[in-house]
Amino acid sequence: MTELSASVRTRSRRRPSHAWIHVVLAVGGFIMALPFLWQIIMSLSTNAEVQSVTPVFWPAHLQWGNYVQVFERMPFLSQLRTSIVITVIRTLAQIVLCTLAGYAFARMRFPFKGILLAIVLSILLVPSQAYLISQYQIVQSLGWLNTVLGLVAPGLFSAFGTFLMRTAFINLPRELEEAARIDGANPIQIFWRVMLPLARPSISALAITTVLFSWNELLWPLVVTTDSAQMPLAAGLATIAGDVTINYPVLMAASLLAMAPVLIAFIVMQRRVIDGLATSGLK
Repeated sequence: MTELSASVRTRSRRRPSHAWIHVVLAVGGFIMALPFLWQIIMSLSTNAEVQSVTPVFWPAHLQWGNYVQVFERMPFLSQLRTSIVITVIRTLAQIVLCTLAGYAFARMRFPFKGILLAIVLSILLVPSQAYLISQYQIVQSLGWLNTVLGLVAPGLFSAFGTFLMRTAFINLPRELEEAARIDGANPIQIFWRVMLPLARPSISALAITTVLFSWNELLWPLVVTTDSAQMPLAAGLATIAGDVTINYPVLMAASLLAMAPVLIAFIVMQRRVIDGLATSGLK
């Protein structure tokens, strides 16, 4: 018994301690969260404390009124509603269109398939600023300036989403599709009942990237909207930052309120978000 306990103590001494790993992870996590914590502190400070030459790491009095001024200086609720509508419509549209297009390019045979796929993928090589003027002229001719339709239209479909879903469907076993075809399933039933459920991680990754892009898009809303009430939150924050005199605490408070819906959604769907990104290989 004594020899057994001595061997256990010897093994425990030889076993390396993982405490330093937790210390490194804790320090790294604090460094990553520091800008967010500093933003919270700035939102509760006065403008003089923020612009002070000597850094003020904690305000003398918490200025909760900065969050009230956000609703006084910008139509926050209207812009929040616009951002939510744009994000929901774009996300649903890309899930439907990119999933169908990706499945067609991956599993179906039709004329000029390679040429059409090359054309779709070539869009990824062209920066979005290159066709900004043409998109604006189309939206202007349709009378969609300062409307949700004008904001939503360019993001209903994406070449990236098509490429992502095509890769997901190609990697699925072809034997499942052949077995369903032998059982008498038609192409629509094969897509809906067999292939689509297996591609849920990639669909989640597509939805996540679309939500983040739509919520944070800045250039196109600034071009197509001039009415602050019709702008999404990203463009509304840019107009506040472009004032002659910038109230930085109010700007930080507005930024925190703007990121709150996405942050809450990430906390609620954290496991699905991580699984979707890990399965699809996105970073």
